[in-house]
Amino acid sequence: PRRSSVVDPSRFLALRPFVLRYLLAAGASAPCRRRKASVIDMGHLLSRLLRESTGEGGSRVRKRRDKGLREVIDLTANRVQADKANAARWGIGDVSSITLEEVPDDSPKEDLSELFAPLTNEEESEVNNLLNGSAHSKKIIVLHKPSNIEITKEKLWCLRPRGWLNNEVINLYLELLKERAEREPKRFLKCHFFNTFFYTKLACGKTGYDYQSVRRWTTPNKLGYRLADCEKIFIPVHRDVHWCLAIIDMKEETFHYLDSLGGKDSGVLRILARYIMDELKDKNNIEIDTSSWRVVSVHIPLQHNGWDCGMFMLKFIDFYSRGLILSFSQEHMEYFRMRTAKEILRLRAD
Repeated sequence: PRRSSVVDPSRFLALRPFVLRYLLAAGASAPCRRRKASVIDMGHLLSRLLRESTGEGGSRVRKRRDKGLREVIDLTANRVQADKANAARWGIGDVSSITLEEVPDDSPKEDLSELFAPLTNEEESEVNNLLNGSAHSKKIIVLHKPSNIEITKEKLWCLRPRGWLNNEVINLYLELLKERAEREPKRFLKCHFFNTFFYTKLACGKTGYDYQSVRRWTTPNKLGYRLADCEKIFIPVHRDVHWCLAIIDMKEETFHYLDSLGGKDSGVLRILARYIMDELKDKNNIEIDTSSWRVVSVHIPLQHNGWDCGMFMLKFIDFYSRGLILSFSQEHMEYFRMRTAKEILRLRAD
């Protein structure tokens, strides 16, 4: 029989986060592509070495508790000087003037109980029935008319434990976050939420950058507002089999790259720096120079498995669109999956 090309996420269960990142980056550019033997051997070697070292995989990784944060793993220690030494690799305008900073997350501290409010018995029962039932998998259970996104039971199953989030679920949830901000503009920041296809479209072509392919995505008639008026712009980034998040902070004139496996990608920020210059010139006739903008690194919660990257990305967006610190951890992912399923079924983000 023909072997399935789908990679079972549970295969990554035993891998430490940064071993997983190594394998994803070097071993497979798509889920259906088989890893090279040399990469598999190196992965086994790294995994064995890490198991023989400290409980978190090495002395260079340490646990810490920052004020307002649950326990996270600090992979950013002592890297700022190295970033400055290699700043030319970022290639964002005149790199000589770029400031790379590692700063504490000093977002407003607020009551976060609402963000972790348990589902009611009725809600939990409804979600469990849809996530665990196998009948009528192709049945459309949710239709979001403004975006024309349809969610079948099968699509929603990505919110099961160990599921890899798909485009439909991610994009619908981003639509719900957008509608939430429109309902309560005084409570939430003015943000723009690009969908999962934007960055792939932007970073295409022979040169790896094609503004014209996304130029019409942000016309004032289509959006009802200008990107120049937003505080934050969220850009989902799909790296082979891993979800990350890039943020353009228009208010603070900073760029952020959030990877729940602790990595970074200078190429993404370089492309987005060029994009925002082209966008403001095209839509607002405003010329800006992003070489004076800062690339900021903050401590973020990290995933400890191979399947929660999409959920981490959505919660990064959810919390930052509220102006809040990222006060969650791996232990909350099961709850967030249930909550996200509930909000999708209700077509309303709380």
